[in-house]
Amino acid sequence: MFSVTVREHLMIAHSFRGEVFGPAQRLHGATYLVDATFRRGELDADNIVVDIGLATSELGSVVAEFNYRNLDDEDEFAGVNTSTEFLAKVIADRLADRVRAGALGEGARELAAIAVTLHESHIAWASYERAR
Repeated sequence: MFSVTVREHLMIAHSFRGEVFGPAQRLHGATYLVDATFRRGELDADNIVVDIGLATSELGSVVAEFNYRNLDDEDEFAGVNTSTEFLAKVIADRLADRVRAGALGEGARELAAIAVTLHESHIAWASYERAR
C-alpha cells in the first residue's frame, strides 16, 4: 500500500460533558497537529498517490472551518463531545467528500483509504481511518 501524508494545524476551544473528562469539562483550548494520509494499492498513471499540493490545500480548507472557533458554539456540534477521536472522523469524512467531488483531482477517486491523525501533544494522538 502506498501513502502520502500532508500536515496542518488546528486551534480550537471546547468543553466536554461527563465525569470521565474531569477538569476538561470546563472550557479549554486545544492545539492539534493534523496529519491526513491518503492510501492506494497502486500508483496512478503519473506514479503518484495523490497530488500533494491539492491534498495540502484541501486539508487546509477543511481545518479552516474549525480553526480559532469555540466548537461549543457551533450548531453542528451542539450536545456533542468533540473529542480528538470524533474530530479526526469529522475531518476524514470531509476530506472524503472533497475526493468524491473531484477537488483532489480525478486520480484521487481511486484512493483506497484516508486516515486522519490529530496529535494533541508529543505523547498523545488519535486517528480515524475510512475507505475513500
